[in-house]
Amino acid sequence: MSRALIPAAFVEALQDRAAARLGPATSGLDTATWLRRLPGLIDAALERWDLRLDDGFGGGGGSPSRYGECALVVAVRRRDGTPAALKLTWPHPEARHEHLALRAWDGRGAVRLLAAYPADQALLLERLDAGRDLEDTPIEEACTRIGTLLAMLDRPALPQLDTLSAWTRRFVHESAQPDPRLPRRFVEQARSLAVDLLGDDLDSRLVHTDLHYANVLAVPESVVPESVVPESGHDVVPGPAAWRAIDPKPMAADPAFAVWPALHNRWAEAVDDDLAWHLRCRLGWVTDAAGLDEDRARAWALIRTVADARDLLAEPAAGDLLSQRIRLLKALQPDA
Repeated sequence: MSRALIPAAFVEALQDRAAARLGPATSGLDTATWLRRLPGLIDAALERWDLRLDDGFGGGGGSPSRYGECALVVAVRRRDGTPAALKLTWPHPEARHEHLALRAWDGRGAVRLLAAYPADQALLLERLDAGRDLEDTPIEEACTRIGTLLAMLDRPALPQLDTLSAWTRRFVHESAQPDPRLPRRFVEQARSLAVDLLGDDLDSRLVHTDLHYANVLAVPESVVPESVVPESGHDVVPGPAAWRAIDPKPMAADPAFAVWPALHNRWAEAVDDDLAWHLRCRLGWVTDAAGLDEDRARAWALIRTVADARDLLAEPAAGDLLSQRIRLLKALQPDA
C-alpha cells in the first residue's frame, strides 16, 4: 500500500545520488537505498503517530502524495480526523535541521510542525493548500508577501545550524581559482563582496534560505484567521497571516542572504521585461517589505549567483541554466 504512494517520477528524479555527508564523520544513505526503505519509513510513521492515509491533498480523489527534489509528502489524517501532511526527506545537509527551525517558528510565518522523528527525517506538518502558492500571484504582490514572511520569520539563530560565515569563508576559498567558463570579473566581484561582508556578524539570525514562490503555500480557507477574512465572508484573499513558508533549508545567517531566490525564480517573467529594471523592482519590493538593506541584499544575490553558477559547472546538462545565471549577474550590477 505504501509503495503505491511513491510516484514513479519521484523515483526516477531521485535515483543514483550518492550518500550525502551529514556531519564531519557522518554520511546518510544513497538515494537508491533510501528509496527501497521509503515504504517502510511511511508505515513506521503512520503507526508511530496513529495516522491514516487521506484520499488526497485536493480531497475527493486528489493526489495522495506530492514530491519535490528530495522529499515525499503524503496526505494523512490524525486520530481526531484533523488533516495533516507526512513529509519524508532523503537525508541531506540542508534538511537535517528543518525540524528545529519549524519548531522555533511554531507556525508564525512557516508551516506548523506537529511532530518530528529526526532519525528517519520524518516530519508531521499542518496541512496547507498545496494548490495555492505564489507562482501565479502578480509579481509585485508575490514579492511583497515574501518580504513580509521574511520579516515574520526573523528571530535569533539556533546554535545547531550551519552558519553563513562558514559558508562565506568556504566560498572565498573555493573561488580563488576561477573556472574559465565563468566571467572572471563577476567571480572577483563576488569574492571581494564576500570578504567585506565577513567583517560583519553574519550568524545571528534564523534564516529561511530558499524562500521562493513555490515554497509559500496558503492556509486552507476553512482555517484562515478571522483577522484576514472580509466582513462579507466571501472572496477571501489571504493576507500575511494566511500564508506559510515551507522547506526552509535553515541557516544561522544574515536575513539579506534570503532575498536571492525571489530574484531568479519565475525567470520567464523577468526576461519578458527589461531584465535589469524588473530585478531592481523585485529587489525593492522584497527588501522594503522585509525591512532589509537593498544594497546588502544585492551583494548577497551576486555572491549566491556566482556560487550557484560554480555548482552548475559540474552538471553536464546545465548549459541553459548557467546562461541564465550569467545574465542574472549582468542585470544585478548596480549600474545596470
